[in-house]
Amino acid sequence: MSLEEKAALCSGATPWTTKPLARLGVDSITVSDGPHGLRRPIEQADMIGRSIPATCFPTASALACSWDRDLLREVGEALGVEARALGVHVLLAPGVNMKRTPLCGRNFEYYSEDPYLAGELASAYVEGVQSTGVGTCLKHFAANNQESERLSISAEIPERVLREIYLAAFERVVTQARPWSVMCSYNRINGTYASQHRHLLTEILRDEWGFEGAVISDWGAVDDRVAGIEAGLDLEMPGPSPCNDRRIVEAVRSGRLDEQALDRAVTRILALVERALAQPGARDPARGLQAPEVEAHHRLARRAAARCMVLLKNDGGVLPLDPARLRSVAVLGHMAVAPQFQGGGSSRVQPTRVDVPLDELRAAAGSVALTYYQGYLESGEPDDALLRSAARAAEAADAALIFAGLPDGVESEGYDRLDMELPPGHVALIQAVAAVQPRTVVVLHNGAPVSMAGWIDRVPAVLLAGLAGQASGGAVADILFGRVNPSGKLAETYPVRLEDNPSYLNFPGENGKVFYGEGLFIGYRYYEARGVQPLFPFGHGLSYTTFSYGQASLSRPSIAPGDSLEVQVPVTNTGSRDGEEIVQLYVRPHRSQLPRPVKELKGFARVALAPGETRPASFRLTIRDFSYYDPERGGWVAEPGTYDLLIGASSQDIRVQATVVLTGGVLADTRLTAESSIQAWLDDPRGREALERFVPDEVMRRYREQPAVMRRVLRNYPLKKLPHVTGGRVDEATVQHILQSVTR
Repeated sequence: MSLEEKAALCSGATPWTTKPLARLGVDSITVSDGPHGLRRPIEQADMIGRSIPATCFPTASALACSWDRDLLREVGEALGVEARALGVHVLLAPGVNMKRTPLCGRNFEYYSEDPYLAGELASAYVEGVQSTGVGTCLKHFAANNQESERLSISAEIPERVLREIYLAAFERVVTQARPWSVMCSYNRINGTYASQHRHLLTEILRDEWGFEGAVISDWGAVDDRVAGIEAGLDLEMPGPSPCNDRRIVEAVRSGRLDEQALDRAVTRILALVERALAQPGARDPARGLQAPEVEAHHRLARRAAARCMVLLKNDGGVLPLDPARLRSVAVLGHMAVAPQFQGGGSSRVQPTRVDVPLDELRAAAGSVALTYYQGYLESGEPDDALLRSAARAAEAADAALIFAGLPDGVESEGYDRLDMELPPGHVALIQAVAAVQPRTVVVLHNGAPVSMAGWIDRVPAVLLAGLAGQASGGAVADILFGRVNPSGKLAETYPVRLEDNPSYLNFPGENGKVFYGEGLFIGYRYYEARGVQPLFPFGHGLSYTTFSYGQASLSRPSIAPGDSLEVQVPVTNTGSRDGEEIVQLYVRPHRSQLPRPVKELKGFARVALAPGETRPASFRLTIRDFSYYDPERGGWVAEPGTYDLLIGASSQDIRVQATVVLTGGVLADTRLTAESSIQAWLDDPRGREALERFVPDEVMRRYREQPAVMRRVLRNYPLKKLPHVTGGRVDEATVQHILQSVTR
């Protein structure tokens, strides 16, 4: 293979295909968006042209609220089947970036504010897709947490925060599910573009996590193509890119680029192509979706949507609606006839069909009379005449259903939201109807948190339908009329107001940088640590039945490295309906040398129960679940000690508590130096022993005899100040002896 041929293979032939090389029998493969449905353009040369119809499943933000690994695997399998039918070899999904702010325009494409939940669900999705012989491309690596200045912004993130929060979901998916490829993000991380970030693309992704697939650029993310090859970026998309192909050739000939680095990139691209085309049916021509697949996948989309929806509030048991007790229901809001079920941008799917909520409600209502009133303008702006007629209809009915949310174009790739507000027409409708109808239910269609401050206390019931795909209208009807018992739970915190969000003071950044000043404390970690009460906490979700929890049982009272801990909690359905409870397990350390969140999610289980039935929720924990990343050590640390296992129905609804002792863990080394405080030396066993060994007894005695306030002051002095604070009783030579004793 010539140098020119190697370079040419490193960029695409079209926006969606790799380059063939006929002389050597190398064929091309096709890649396609997107996470919740295929966006396969009718013409391969089109970047954003009309796409072939495909099933629009619930978006990632909705799927995450199912907390259902099996469901994600099943949806993944269906997406793989559709990819194969449409001639796609690699699906550009899933996205596992963290939801740092409610305003990120692309939040609907991401799973959660929690890396464990995102990583577990995305792993199941990847396993499902790849079980069909279609590859996945995990994205966007890394820290693509906003759309504002997304092609240039530098996410300024400390190493520990990067590892524990923003890389953890990627690590889980790469090591558990083995995606065929990974897509780098547009942004910079600590000043370096992700497309040429060797620390991320090679040292972490490949050397630490063992990733063996190809790294693909996000579309247009390449800055310096030669630097990208050196860092570990293999394939540049979209193609073709003749200028960068020439730059690669020139860099090799000039000696700037080692040809071995180019060979590695070419080898990985060829391996991806070979792997994709070796799958059964991979070389068959695209046949398109067949009618049985279309129908089966629409049914799956409806079932998935119902499992994703979250009953946020249900005061007085307003839901489910009972046709036997109702004569009329007012259905209000334009979204009842024009549902919002997906976001905008590269993931936008041309659906095979769309369930209209009003039609589905009429099919489920039986003899109940349903009347529809628009309530607000299509734009979301208020209209007095529409509002008055809707309010009169609501007052005359036995109950009112209001469809509200974020209109088309508000949530999209390419830009962030400006605030958390619903359109004013939606808010006005809710307030007016709630004032005259005590049985008001609000159905929300949104892919990220919205403000409810102006009306949440006035309505008895709220169903978060989210952006739940083309069958969401039928799923809403199933839940409202009790055909399906809601079981979804929030995968992100809903704050009372935007100002409560931990990123508020550091978003969207300034002068080309965004500082992650909240550190580890995003989402529920922040609200717990600061004692800030959210509107709805992480993990919250109601049911039409009730559940009780028994006492936790542990397979052992203590664990050590290499062990695993099995935890079980009996859960009982204490209500009168079949239901499913999502049981969550959080770990809380009693103490730590480095600051840690109050608690962190480390397990979840979905338990299906008939009325009166009891079944266990089971979890398995390993040493990693008790660990944090210590940047001084350059690795994960699990400190010996006692840890609480907090098990409950949400991050704030803890029902059961147990403790386990970690023995023989890895203790974080305190980097004791001359700059370290006396407090740090006394807190460290080696440091305390050194002080007691070398500092004269008289000095130690005088220190202990000081008033408590003075001891607190003295403890803040660094070790090198001992000669000063002791009046020369400890000299500089003694300080050196103390230092040497802990570095031998």
